[in-house]
Amino acid sequence: MADLAVATRRAAQRAATTKTRLGMITLFVVVALGAIAMIFPFAWTVATSITPGASLTLTPSLIPDDPSLEAYQRLFTERPFLRNIGNSVVLALATTILQLFTSATAAYAFSRLAFRGRTVVFAIYLSTMMIPLQVLIVPLFAQLREFGLVNTYLGALLPSFASAFGIFLLREAINQVPRELDEAATIDGAGHFRIFWTVVLPNIRPALATLAVFAFMGSWNSFLWPLVVLRAPEMQTLPVALASLQGQYTTSWDVVMAGSVISILPMLAIYLFAQRYIVQGVASSGIK
Repeated sequence: MADLAVATRRAAQRAATTKTRLGMITLFVVVALGAIAMIFPFAWTVATSITPGASLTLTPSLIPDDPSLEAYQRLFTERPFLRNIGNSVVLALATTILQLFTSATAAYAFSRLAFRGRTVVFAIYLSTMMIPLQVLIVPLFAQLREFGLVNTYLGALLPSFASAFGIFLLREAINQVPRELDEAATIDGAGHFRIFWTVVLPNIRPALATLAVFAFMGSWNSFLWPLVVLRAPEMQTLPVALASLQGQYTTSWDVVMAGSVISILPMLAIYLFAQRYIVQGVASSGIK
């Protein structure tokens, strides 16, 4: 009987091990297929950008017969593309800094300052996330035209000064910071500004990094508002400049893909650098 029990236990262990291995193999295959599906469009874009005279009607080839960087050269010589990149960088950095400042200060107020109507004001502010930008385009443009801010960097930047999502994200992160730290700092004579700067901000760095990535990516990929408010070609941002590369009758797809590669690379680098901060920030803020 003892030998039978041992044999049965070993058979169960082997079955469990086999099941685990099959599960791992299946997971690996699924993840590998998903990775290939996501990497292929980018690889094809790079291959098209170095294929002279590329056309979307031809069968895509990841190994061009006669690779060339002519498309990249044309991109920077025939158009103010370097200026467009600079416009996107400046606006994205300014948007990120402003949203970090306004979101952090407002989130601290909603989390730590007890004032009348705090919950109602916060709910009303969050409700603005349900209003799409397309609905606000006309009144925003009318206001900027009255202020003389059309075709200016400030006009392109104003609607993104604050972010309801940023306030929500940082408020949830600040709520996770123990209030005992605030009380200890208050006993030492610290005011709200010092508590905010030396106690709260260091404890929500992952959430700040997450918001910074989201704000930068949102501004970098923004198309509709810069298209409306920035008219001059030298004032355009990168997404608008990429759209202008497509002609009415003919399109140099190698040049378009070269611009796409250039626009993707900064986002790829930022995400690879900050992906662990994004996970920590979302986890620490309690967002599901």
